Amino acid sequence: MNKKKLLSLSLALALSLSLAACGAKEEAPAQTPADETPAETPAETVTLKVAASPTPHAETLEQCVPILAEQGIDLQIHEYSDYVVPNTAVEEGDEDANYFQHVPYLDNFNAENGTHLVSVAGVHIEPMGIYAGKTASLDALADGASVAVPNDVTNEARALLLLEAQGLIKLSDDAGLDATPNDIVENPKNLTFTELEAAMVPTVLSEVDIAVINSNYALQNELNPVEDSLAIESSDSPYVNVLVVKEGNESNEAIQALVEALHSDTVRAFIEQTYAGAVVPAF
Repeated sequence: MNKKKLLSLSLALALSLSLAACGAKEEAPAQTPADETPAETPAETVTLKVAASPTPHAETLEQCVPILAEQGIDLQIHEYSDYVVPNTAVEEGDEDANYFQHVPYLDNFNAENGTHLVSVAGVHIEPMGIYAGKTASLDALADGASVAVPNDVTNEARALLLLEAQGLIKLSDDAGLDATPNDIVENPKNLTFTELEAAMVPTVLSEVDIAVINSNYALQNELNPVEDSLAIESSDSPYVNVLVVKEGNESNEAIQALVEALHSDTVRAFIEQTYAGAVVPAF
């Protein structure tokens, strides 16, 4: 091969390598400018499951759904009609929290069932009321009149204390928050007592002379505690309804976000406007 052909071949090879290098450079992925922050990956949604009585608890929790959604928390509300399963569900981990009970009931439930449930926040008070059944007023109660009351320890005692406040009975001085009809030391009208599960008390109203009903069950049965009751607890009742979790979960971020939402102006306004005194904010 002569020198001229050799020189031409060398120049062609050099040009080919140069074009290949340029092509590789042009195909390299663009780099993010130093002054631009890469887009963050959206945070994963947290699910929070809460057991509640339908009224007013579940209705109140509904007001918290959009508040928590803005924080990436999906609040799922599961309604229960009794006072036992919501607690066992939290104890067993099927629910993250519950909202339906007051502290005296909670303390008694833990003692009787060996559960480990704790209150994380007080939300509202539902004043318990006395309602007319076959007898239209407390003054008209005849000798031997029948009275329906809840049969769980704390709510029965609460009902008896309300009856005592109306002068219908007198309890022994040491009866306290565990009072039962056995603790009645004075019963001038010889009242007889029908003890039922709290949810069942409104259903027998037409069969008894009067009944003492928890406000959530009164509302579910279209009874307005303020307008329809013959007597009602004062607004300073110690039976504040609380948000409850299993011990150890009190500081959970989603739980604390729910506490903040339940104590918001939005929830306060909802309670006051919706229940007009039948349910009273406790925060």
